[in-house]
Amino acid sequence: MLNKSVIISVLAFIFCFSLVAQEKEKKTKRKRISKEIVVDSIIEREPIDPLSPAKAAFYSAVLPGLGQAYNKRYWKIPLVYAALGTGVYFYTTNNKEYNRYRDAYKRRLAGFTDDEFYLDGNGNQLPSPRVTTEGLERGQKFYRRNKEVSLLVTLGIYALNIIDANVDAHLLQYNVDENLSFAPHYKFNEFNAKSNVGLTLNFKF
Repeated sequence: MLNKSVIISVLAFIFCFSLVAQEKEKKTKRKRISKEIVVDSIIEREPIDPLSPAKAAFYSAVLPGLGQAYNKRYWKIPLVYAALGTGVYFYTTNNKEYNRYRDAYKRRLAGFTDDEFYLDGNGNQLPSPRVTTEGLERGQKFYRRNKEVSLLVTLGIYALNIIDANVDAHLLQYNVDENLSFAPHYKFNEFNAKSNVGLTLNFKF
């Protein structure tokens, strides 16, 4: 009986000692594990200017390329002027040719035979014109049509220059931030002293 009592007492003492040791170990672990600190960072953003697209469009309407400069898209300015310059070049070329054929046609109708198409490269009079009267009529129609198409293309490029500045100003104010994002998630569980790692989807209005 005495031996059993001693054994039971020893086992009870060891059990109590192990409980106390486990509790101390848990407290030590809790002290060692640093608590998660969440810091809300405040990001200052430039305020949205609702008049910015209208300003960019107005500047491009006043002077092509100025709206792109306002949006700081300087690389687009040479493209704008190259496109407009091409349109203006074809318009002036076709207009010049149209005027040549029109003036010669008027001289023919007046009964003169001294228009440029009656002369050779050295300015000598030819017995028959290089371009007939019917050819002058066709030439006027051809160059007038090309002139009108060139004018429409140039006006279209001018309008695209305004639209581009307006849309670009809208897109520059479209801000993609961290309100919608995937981020790794770490959380310390204080009940079982374990760490949980995962992936969170953040969506803020």
